[in-house]
Amino acid sequence: MKIFPILLLFISLNTFAQSYSEQITKHREVYKQDFLKDSHSPLKEADLQQLHFFEIDSAYRIMAKVDILTNEKIFKMPTYDGTSKEFYRYAKISFNLSGTSVNMTLYKNVALSMNPAYKDLLFLPFTDQTNQKETYGGGRYIDLREKDIKDHQIEVDFNKAYNPYCAYSDGYRCPVPPEENDLQIEVKAGEKLYTGKKKHKN
Repeated sequence: MKIFPILLLFISLNTFAQSYSEQITKHREVYKQDFLKDSHSPLKEADLQQLHFFEIDSAYRIMAKVDILTNEKIFKMPTYDGTSKEFYRYAKISFNLSGTSVNMTLYKNVALSMNPAYKDLLFLPFTDQTNQKETYGGGRYIDLREKDIKDHQIEVDFNKAYNPYCAYSDGYRCPVPPEENDLQIEVKAGEKLYTGKKKHKN
């Protein structure tokens, strides 16, 4: 009789793993299709086969402690085209990943925060030790929302890390991840290097 609780736990965990994998797979499909819906997108349908991702790994889905910052001044975050965009530091987050204690900063884009559709959008740009090898050298991004913060915690899923448009084409104003979000570990999750030819925006 004692075997049943163990069996049910195994089934439950297996179902969770499948469900999570399906969730991320669906997320990636929506991500690809969004390129076709965006009139400013650097990619066409034929280019989507050149997008690649690490295997889905729930170990990269973590809960981070959130410390909201106050009285932060607006600063100019450099972009890869030599200009800049205005941001301010919204919160510090801390968590453990691959046995390493990690501290990162969440930002808010000043212009987007004025738009009702994006007013609670949080921006998490980062670089890590896979850059230039398995992932885009300019780092990757994760989008979060203020409403995702509950009890001073937020879920950060590196399986959803994506490349900026600058990974596919020149002519875009992609923010350069600040040095404070340079991770000294390999983040083998999310989007990998684009294998198509880099485009030139007219």
